[in-house]
Amino acid sequence: MPKRTNIEISEMMISDLEIIKEKLESEFDNFWNYNILKREIESDISKIYVLKLGDEIAGFAAVSIVLDEAEITNIVVKKTYRGKKLSLFLMATLINSAINSNCKKIHLEVNKNNEIARNLYKNLGFNQVGLRKNYYKNQDAILMTKILRNVK
Repeated sequence: MPKRTNIEISEMMISDLEIIKEKLESEFDNFWNYNILKREIESDISKIYVLKLGDEIAGFAAVSIVLDEAEITNIVVKKTYRGKKLSLFLMATLINSAINSNCKKIHLEVNKNNEIARNLYKNLGFNQVGLRKNYYKNQDAILMTKILRNVK
């Protein structure tokens, strides 16, 4: 795992998006394309964070905040950096963003077959609360939620 001092996480700017534009499908995933990311950067309810190792963008993650609830809409680490626990830094950033926005809960969907991600989220305090049939190209998604503060 890279040293924490080498990791920088900041809000994604259009200039960051331009750097990874040609590499989105080959080096990350094809879940979101350039236009979707650009729209999310410009959105009032979304925050996208970019994780850099030195000058290299190694991952990014997005959260949408509406009223007092947050939804993690994307988290991806560059294929060459997977398995190095970088997603933990991104998840911590997203959870802290939701807490700082006074959210009561944070939600996410995860592919039912992605056991690594499901275990990560479970270890971070997320619990399975539902199932979305055929959410990912004919594959089911598990809906998970983490309580951030008690509702009174």
